[in-house]
Amino acid sequence: MTTSAFAPSSPEFAADPYPAYAELRAAGRALWFEPSRQWLIPHHADVSALLRDRRLGRTYQHRYTHEEFGRTPPPPAHEPFHTLNDNGLLDLEAPRHTRIRRLVSKAFTPRTVQRLTPYVEELAASLVARLVANGGGDLVAEVAEPLPVAVIAEMLGVPESDRGLLRPWSADICGMYELNPSDETARRAVSASVEFSAYLRELIAARRKEPGEDLISGLIASHDEDDGRLTEQEMISTCVLLLNAGHEATVNTTGNGWFALFRNPEQLAALRADPAPEKLSTAVEELMRYDTPLHLFERWVLEDIEVGGVRIPKGSEVALLFGSANHDPAVFVESERLDLTRADNPHVSLGAGIHYCLGAPLARIELAASFGQLIRQAPALRLAGEPQRKAGFVIRGLGSLPVEV
Repeated sequence: MTTSAFAPSSPEFAADPYPAYAELRAAGRALWFEPSRQWLIPHHADVSALLRDRRLGRTYQHRYTHEEFGRTPPPPAHEPFHTLNDNGLLDLEAPRHTRIRRLVSKAFTPRTVQRLTPYVEELAASLVARLVANGGGDLVAEVAEPLPVAVIAEMLGVPESDRGLLRPWSADICGMYELNPSDETARRAVSASVEFSAYLRELIAARRKEPGEDLISGLIASHDEDDGRLTEQEMISTCVLLLNAGHEATVNTTGNGWFALFRNPEQLAALRADPAPEKLSTAVEELMRYDTPLHLFERWVLEDIEVGGVRIPKGSEVALLFGSANHDPAVFVESERLDLTRADNPHVSLGAGIHYCLGAPLARIELAASFGQLIRQAPALRLAGEPQRKAGFVIRGLGSLPVEV
């Protein structure tokens, strides 16, 4: 079993990891990768099953100390990042995860998301209209990034004058989710964690005095008889998670998706010919599958497990390869082909199990709005230069995508 094709620090690999994934799938179902000391899981069936397997967890600290689990505690200098990250839904397990998700769900309701739909549509139309008026530009900077950041900010109740702070903070924090982040990446993440937390603490204090219709006011009010209320740190971590997770996938699906469409002109032409809402919805799911925005999701092994005859002991870490799972020919017919009419599409881009993306309905509304507006307002949209890829492989997307109309 070889993992030589898997080279996450290589720009060439990050630019097109899919051939390497095919080699990994052919090599086995659980492959040891020494550089990150993880078990790589490349097959869709295994990724899907392990996302739901309660013998694995995003954390182990609800059951073991670092020492009991054979792990070294993070450096004390990283504490602000870990306080922020470790109190968010994404990195918690039951019972805390159950309690916080139930409370957050009381505020983050389908009605809350639906109420935002007119705002999303209006904002998407405005951003695309400006791009068209300018004759083109950078699709990432001018449409893909501003839309989800503004929507989450609107939902949270962040004043417009402060919204420029959010994206840089988020980008710096998300740098820690790459494999083996550098000391400089950690320093920036810690600094952003301190600044973002302080900002949200002030915003929460203001909403306690004067509640509004925003999500932060809803989180403050959210409680139930058994579980009480969210702590202030839980609220802060929830807000940061909603911003980070709520826009990274949307931004990267937009950039990756349009680049894929430009490389598959017959698919783009078919969508332009019939951009009905149901066709657009199906296309968005395929674009999420075809060039996955999040390629690797980690889990700790809390009890011994076996994958494909390979024993993976307690204390290990598995790397669930979403990008590989989404191209597994055992599940997807002609998996390497972009097919915007693909009806049977059980991609794992938004996760599964208890950590399934809370913001998935909102992400789908945003993606349908931006793709729809670009199809309608810019029917001749085309590539105007070579895209620039962002550094990193785990959260994989474009830094810029030059287009003209």
